[in-house]
Amino acid sequence: MDDNIKIGLKQLPNREDHNCFGCGPANTHGLQMKFFTNDDSVFSWLKMPDHLCGWDNIVHGGIISTVLDEIMSWSAIFLLKKLILTKSMTIEFIKPIYIGMELKTEGIVSEQKSDREAIMEGMIFNSKDVLCARSKGVYKLLKPKVAKRLNMMSEEALKDYEPILKA
Repeated sequence: MDDNIKIGLKQLPNREDHNCFGCGPANTHGLQMKFFTNDDSVFSWLKMPDHLCGWDNIVHGGIISTVLDEIMSWSAIFLLKKLILTKSMTIEFIKPIYIGMELKTEGIVSEQKSDREAIMEGMIFNSKDVLCARSKGVYKLLKPKVAKRLNMMSEEALKDYEPILKA
């Protein structure tokens, strides 16, 4: 991805020891997505590795779903200043996404239904800015104390999210 595209965007912080398949820098088999924002949307750029194929050269639909869930999740976390759990999501596969393709993802808030629930949208574009997949998801919005009570993450991890939640 051309670093000039990122000019004017700020990178969202992430824990170096985070092991999430979608965004964890410590997960050597994962996507290791990094997220950037212009304060209205959240973006990520990635290139799909060979081991994530479905049919021959096409990216597995479950991986595409994961990418969309990640961009919507990080968009909800940053733009709504809450921790999240995915409640439901729908996906529209529009164009094939091939292994090795340069991709741009974008997430936005579609509607904040209450202080506990939001509808998010995620999109995946190819290098020609053609929409390849899109999704809508319903996300539960959680305060840190609720995430702690649900044992979603450690106290240390919760502290690392404070700069995002209070930005």
